[in-house]
Amino acid sequence: MLEIKNGRFTAQVDPAGAQIVSLQDGGRELLWTGDPAYWHEHAPVLFPIVGALRDGRVKIKGQWFEMARHGFAKRMGFAVDGQTGSAVSLTLRADGETKKQYPFDFALTVAYILNEDGYSTQFTVENTGKEPLPFAIGGHPGFNLPMEEGARFEDYTIQFEKDEDQVCPTVHMDTGLLDYERLGFALKGREIPLRHSLFYGDALVFRHLNSRRVRLVNKSTGRGVEMYFGSEFPMLGIWSAQNDGPYVCLEPWTGCATLTTEGDELTEKFNMLAIEPGTKYSFCFTVRVL
Repeated sequence: MLEIKNGRFTAQVDPAGAQIVSLQDGGRELLWTGDPAYWHEHAPVLFPIVGALRDGRVKIKGQWFEMARHGFAKRMGFAVDGQTGSAVSLTLRADGETKKQYPFDFALTVAYILNEDGYSTQFTVENTGKEPLPFAIGGHPGFNLPMEEGARFEDYTIQFEKDEDQVCPTVHMDTGLLDYERLGFALKGREIPLRHSLFYGDALVFRHLNSRRVRLVNKSTGRGVEMYFGSEFPMLGIWSAQNDGPYVCLEPWTGCATLTTEGDELTEKFNMLAIEPGTKYSFCFTVRVL
């Protein structure tokens, strides 16, 4: 594990998957602990897809490739590029193993920076090949709930900075595909009171929100976290385990799982990005501790 710290926070980052696995504030653990009884991960990096593919495979340049949900980056070893007291940067480059699933040349750099009131995650995707690079990317950090002694999961609420009028798609539980023709949870306003049953049908998936900030907060005490995600993330997932997991994930995404109404060509997937050879894009989201 790689450790970074500043005057307030101490974080640990695992080079396997470039995943932040711990964020402590004065000894209080804020990130999900990875209890396998609920969910064994903490904050996986989602690349080069977000969500599930139909039948776990995708067509690229006329050939079929198999790829697990959320892509392969979270299962790969990253090289450490640099580390200071309060920041660390890690990179995954295309190799023979990645090309068995995704036949492109790329470099994915993940950086974590501790701030005075939280931390930032920055993804940089570089096209090191000679053809356009199609991809989606996303974050998936989970936060412990309750965050303070004596509180309950239901004491917390999800608050958006602006009024919203959204209806989430249904997630097909057997395939993970998104169905926008069968609509599910509806958000009208700025707030979602938390209850475990919200996630019995998998994630709540939002797109093109008015808000760029979302809070996971105890209404009585004001304690919690706030996430800022820039316009480069047009989608947001909110998720917890279906077996009443004691955590909630706030997930900024550029893309999503395959839609039930679309085909299997990678470049034609909903919200898929593409960057030209020799160029790079950066994506950043920030978590502030309240």
